[in-house]
Amino acid sequence: MTPSKPIDETQSRRWRLVLGASAEPELGGAGPAADAAMDRALSALYNADEQSAAEKRSAGLGGSAPKVARWLGDIRTYFPSTVVEVLQRDAVQRLDLTQLLLEPELLEAVEPDVHLVGTLLSLNRAMPETTRETARTVVEKVVREIERRIAARTVAAVSGALNRAARMSRPRLRDIDWDRTIRRNLAHYLPEHRTVVPERLVGYGRKARAVHRDVVLAIDQSGSMASSVVYASVFGAVLASMRSLRTSLVVFDTAVVDLTDRLADPVDVLFGTQLGGGTDINRAIAYCGQLITRPADTLFVLISDLYEGGIRDEMLRRIAAMRESGVQVVVLLALSDDGAPAYDHANAAALAGLGVPAFACTPDSFPDLLAVALDRGDVQAWAHANAGKS
Repeated sequence: MTPSKPIDETQSRRWRLVLGASAEPELGGAGPAADAAMDRALSALYNADEQSAAEKRSAGLGGSAPKVARWLGDIRTYFPSTVVEVLQRDAVQRLDLTQLLLEPELLEAVEPDVHLVGTLLSLNRAMPETTRETARTVVEKVVREIERRIAARTVAAVSGALNRAARMSRPRLRDIDWDRTIRRNLAHYLPEHRTVVPERLVGYGRKARAVHRDVVLAIDQSGSMASSVVYASVFGAVLASMRSLRTSLVVFDTAVVDLTDRLADPVDVLFGTQLGGGTDINRAIAYCGQLITRPADTLFVLISDLYEGGIRDEMLRRIAAMRESGVQVVVLLALSDDGAPAYDHANAAALAGLGVPAFACTPDSFPDLLAVALDRGDVQAWAHANAGKS
């Protein structure tokens, strides 16, 4: 029998951190001071159920804000930010530390991320005034980071789509785009005259202050949609900053709240939401229908996992009526980086039968999706082509 290959020191250290104290007989102690500190931080989170009462008092996170604050400081010292975000999320879920997030000194020690913002928004109504400003600072930091990530691409993609839609087929002489006109009419080149006889002139889209498209965003604010609420609010604010669009944003559970007047600041939008509760998609669609005054020039984006607590058949009828009136309808099961969401497959299939595909989309892909939808392109084909990316 061939003897097993010995584990090198690096592998041994990694396995020791993964397996915890129970692996000491085979792999030895935690090693250097930094490894020991990482081991304590991981054990406090993942081995809490195995600790004795004395260990929990001395090393566990328990319900003590000072202990949690120290632990947050430790993990930020020894782990990269991507790992810190995972550890924080696990701590909130596994150890039920949600209430501790209402303490300002603890919030100041947390690494802000989208999931933390979602947790804070779910506590919005219970948040004391002493915590609200700190929470707002945390939320604002995440929002500004998302804006840096998506704003420029969104404006460029949407502007491109609107400019394409605005190009004129019978432009005046000064508005002719000669380069595009020649390329469009190369089939009509006359060799004997060495010239192109254009059958169709292509003009530049004249920049005007007119609103070219209306965009209505309806966002499901049930607890499972937290990340989508954050991203959609930021996108809504970016779109609202474009004068060529008229953007409306509503959030809903069993009630509908119109947050359009807060779109100047996505942080205000987010603090106007209340995550959790039931879902009445039908009621939300009915309200959004009242906002649509130019169906042929309107894009309606519903962001929901489609678990309907309202009247399902009426919801489907309203979507069908929107489509028939000329509204471009897009349904997103999620707008986040969280992967494939749980959703109501029956409702998604029913929407597909109406010609409205329902699919998840990442924030990085959403600007391109907006461009396709505003250009009245084939959204379903785009969704299939980008299935691996979104």
